[in-house]
Amino acid sequence: MSDQFKRSGNSYRASIYGTSVYVSRNPHDAERVLRENWQNYTKGQANKRVAMLLGNGLMVSEGEFWKTQRRMIQPAFHRKTIGALTEVIRISNVALLERWEQAASKRVGINVTRDISGMVLEVVLEAIFGADCEQVAPHFKILSDESARNLEFAQTFRSLGRIVLQVIAKRREKKTTSKDILGMLMGAGDQKTGEAMPDRQLVNEIRTLIVAGHETTASTLNWIWYLLSQHLEVEDKLSRELNHLIGNKFPDLDDLPKFTYTRQVIEEALRLYPSGWLLTRRALKDDQLGDYLVPAGTEVYISPYFIQRHPDLWRDPARFDPDRFAPDRSHERHPLAMLPFSTGPRNCIGEFFARTEMQIHLMMIASRLRMRSVGKNSPELEAGVNLRSKSDFIMKPALKASANG
Repeated sequence: MSDQFKRSGNSYRASIYGTSVYVSRNPHDAERVLRENWQNYTKGQANKRVAMLLGNGLMVSEGEFWKTQRRMIQPAFHRKTIGALTEVIRISNVALLERWEQAASKRVGINVTRDISGMVLEVVLEAIFGADCEQVAPHFKILSDESARNLEFAQTFRSLGRIVLQVIAKRREKKTTSKDILGMLMGAGDQKTGEAMPDRQLVNEIRTLIVAGHETTASTLNWIWYLLSQHLEVEDKLSRELNHLIGNKFPDLDDLPKFTYTRQVIEEALRLYPSGWLLTRRALKDDQLGDYLVPAGTEVYISPYFIQRHPDLWRDPARFDPDRFAPDRSHERHPLAMLPFSTGPRNCIGEFFARTEMQIHLMMIASRLRMRSVGKNSPELEAGVNLRSKSDFIMKPALKASANG
């Protein structure tokens, strides 16, 4: 795709898996497909792979059914609900920090990729299952223990729906009312009919929230630590901002916007390595994208990865530079020069949760530790449904006071 954009400019047509595809890195096309005329587009062929894994959940469903599901799930991601989950995030990161500080004192390496994946999964499962997390967690460890995302993985993961059904059945039998995300979805009703979500759909949505909540956040944090280890001047600037933390004071949700550079680091990592690197749609009716007629049935690929590295939109686009997100520079950007969580009505429902979790993690860990990469090899990308590093990042943590000693 990179080579094709270099030859063809902002867009090109191709035959992919026997299907006519219009591929674009033009933010105006993204605006047309994802915002202005979004109802003319259904999810594309890549969605079949997602459906194999998750069933007809929020990422896959379409039309009125999707709208109904979105309305029922939305309250689980309101600010007040996320605020109540910050303690869950804190506890998991305290445990991670203790392990990494022990490794620092022994001067041994850690598998950052694996450790972060496990921590994020712990947060997601605790947020969804609450008091039942201990029963559920061992079964879902496949997400952090197994790196492959193939057919065998999909079959194994789908079979875990039975574990979710067991929790649902136990709660109904005991007439348990829980304030976790599963409890909220079990208690949700259709705005028009008042009907509750069927068990089969509850399973689909829970599987979707587990995978979506785990993959994006874990991948982004993984890239953040790699980028910081390669750019010591950014790490130093981040460290100076985090010195405003008083002792072990845990940041309140209202405190997070004050740490602007921390947010800029996260934003720049999302720009360079968006987990949702490719959005695929299929035109229901003819449409016009720039100079191109898009006939009904044509697949349209919109790539946040290539938009966010577009040389006409970003100066020195391959460089890691969090300062490009300084508040006084926001006017320089096209509104859709950044879309790591997609945009429009079908943007990621968990974006605020993900951003909150990433910032709390980075503030807690980077205020105490610095990371140094073990090995000099540049990372290779694995561009599947999500954008990940092919190999785990092995690093040596150091206490801030001794990081240079």
